[in-house]
Amino acid sequence: MPRQVLEESFLHPAIRDKVANLHADIVHNVRSAAASNPVLVVGMSLNAACKKARKALTGAGVAHQYLEYGGYFSQWRRRNALKMWTGWPTFPMVFVKGQLVGGASDLNKLIASGELKRLLGQ
Repeated sequence: MPRQVLEESFLHPAIRDKVANLHADIVHNVRSAAASNPVLVVGMSLNAACKKARKALTGAGVAHQYLEYGGYFSQWRRRNALKMWTGWPTFPMVFVKGQLVGGASDLNKLIASGELKRLLGQ
């Protein structure tokens, strides 16, 4: 079943542009980075799970790109646009070859099972 998103026909015409373009720059940046990097971690400062994901990738010998957007008290509205775009509720958001694979614990499972290396063609 596809993730539910409010259909545009249920938005008043006066707010459609605002909804469509709210923090579109951050979504564009992450989308571009996910498409151009085999592994992308999107996170926020002082978040232990983000640090764990990056450490796990480094430990597994997997190069990755990291994008950081604010911390617990800054840029949360901009990060919310990423949550709405992906449907993923937490950070980090880990992308492998453009596909969202989840967060730090999901990444650790992929590393432990060898699935990450398979996804990367290694």
